[in-house]
Amino acid sequence: MQDNYLSGGLRGLGRRVTSRIWRLGFASRFLLAILLYSGTALRRFGLTIREIYFTGVLSLVIILVSGLFVGMVLGLQGYDTLQRYGSSEALGILVALSLVRELGPVVAALLFASRAGSAITAEIGLMKATEQLSAMEMMAISPIARVVAPRFWAGVISMPILAALFSALGIFGGYLVGVQLIGVDEGSFWSQMQASVDFREDILNGVIKSFVFGLIVSWIAVFEGYDCEPTAEGVSGATTRTVVTSSLAILAADFILTAFMFRGV
Repeated sequence: MQDNYLSGGLRGLGRRVTSRIWRLGFASRFLLAILLYSGTALRRFGLTIREIYFTGVLSLVIILVSGLFVGMVLGLQGYDTLQRYGSSEALGILVALSLVRELGPVVAALLFASRAGSAITAEIGLMKATEQLSAMEMMAISPIARVVAPRFWAGVISMPILAALFSALGIFGGYLVGVQLIGVDEGSFWSQMQASVDFREDILNGVIKSFVFGLIVSWIAVFEGYDCEPTAEGVSGATTRTVVTSSLAILAADFILTAFMFRGV
């Protein structure tokens, strides 16, 4: 009896692992198809511009407000910590490096996945459920070129811009709290920040991170929408998987990128 339970459990585990590997392979082929059809999609750049508005511009409010408050919290917490060691004048360095290197790209990507990624999945999933994608195929129009690729590139383009705005508003929030509220010297706040933040080691690495996160979130969002079951429950499950999978992938990719970028710093 125990052998039967053990063999049944192993078979179930094997099926789940095989299913995950098969789905990962299908997602990789799907990404390749997006890249192959990108030329066709980008020639009609108006589609991509419209999707940039949908994914990027409509995400500005949550990105900007969140960035401002994260910077304000960093200003409060950073001043309390630095004051214990007599280094409160270095508050600008702490706020800037924390946002540009880490919090800006990561938090902005998590917010982007929650707002824009889920919306992309739901939109493509509803188009599949209402057979709009099948109708395009019957009219010899590729759904990947017409629907998927513009949304994918819109996410990839929007993410670095949103992360930069998040970091900028976060630095401004740290300035409001540290200089205007607490009373840190304004000259020291800005001058030490400018002297310590390096373009290549800090700003450029943050941009690379945000670009990779945008690629990951957009890929997962369009794939989950295109691959979901054409039912209301299927679309709902795909939207949930997009947020969960994107969040875990962002955090894992952040660790890998940080290990490569800053191992010599």
